[in-house]
Amino acid sequence: MTYSYKREREIAIEAVIRAAQLCTAVQAEISPGTIEKKDRSPVTVADFGSQAIVCRALGEVFPDDSIIAEEDSAVLQQAPNEPILEQVAGHVRQIHSGAGVTEICKWIDRGVARHSEQRFWTLDPIDGTKGFLRKQQYAISLALIVDGRIEVGVLGCPNLPLVPQADDSRGAIFVAVRGRGAVALPLGRDGGETPLAVSRQADPAQARFCESVESGHTSHGHAAEVAQRLGMTAEPVRLDSQAKYAVVARGEAEVYLRLPTRADYQEKIWDHAGGVLLVTEAGGTVTDVAGKPLEFSHGSRLSANRGVVVTNGAFHDRMIETLVEVGVR
Repeated sequence: MTYSYKREREIAIEAVIRAAQLCTAVQAEISPGTIEKKDRSPVTVADFGSQAIVCRALGEVFPDDSIIAEEDSAVLQQAPNEPILEQVAGHVRQIHSGAGVTEICKWIDRGVARHSEQRFWTLDPIDGTKGFLRKQQYAISLALIVDGRIEVGVLGCPNLPLVPQADDSRGAIFVAVRGRGAVALPLGRDGGETPLAVSRQADPAQARFCESVESGHTSHGHAAEVAQRLGMTAEPVRLDSQAKYAVVARGEAEVYLRLPTRADYQEKIWDHAGGVLLVTEAGGTVTDVAGKPLEFSHGSRLSANRGVVVTNGAFHDRMIETLVEVGVR
């Protein structure tokens, strides 16, 4: 009998929803002056606060599961960062009243694992930090990995409309369980689940790219050459974070490329795990630039892979061939 991961799915959704509440509250406090001064303290507060919330939730129900997450509390506990730590604690207490600073740091540090286990979670408490600071797209990404396979993936996207192109349905959570499909639901959980399916577009010339806003995250030059060779003329859909996976999973774009920007770069598992399962369960395909499946059994990095290629699956092999043609290996 196949294990359903029903409890894991339930807890992961609840944890991401609560983390999104904290992040939304922090983001609401960002002023134009904060952005002008290039003050990253709001995203730091949200990052640590989100990790504390999610790691606490997982630890309460699955105390034996390790968590590979982005942050640890050591930097927060340095004297110069005491004001930041107090802000983190203040926001966490809006969700868990009475939580002490020491306790909150312990929750954060449940995410300091760096080695793969037979079963573990991986978390990006805020994916898309610049998008967060611009009050645009970011995501909270959580995934459960068992025996090297992603079994549960959850993306919380507080600024992404539940209904594409709608302005009055902001805030969505995307959920996938291996073998059981992918769905979207309102971030506030005040509505039903909508099944997700990738676009059926089979002509790459008619396909739409989904790209990072920040060119430092992927090689936009190579992506443009790929588009030219395949006859793709549509303007790329550019947004930050793993929200791009959600956009591909629900058919708004057919391609997302995360192409290497330097020879020694290795992707972090928390930047992809939640989104990968979402796309594959919606009918798409995800590999590295050589067409190899992504391997989530080598600690915190995708050290056995190079780059990431996400498509609706209809022309994935042609996309890999074209990447080779333009010199991406």
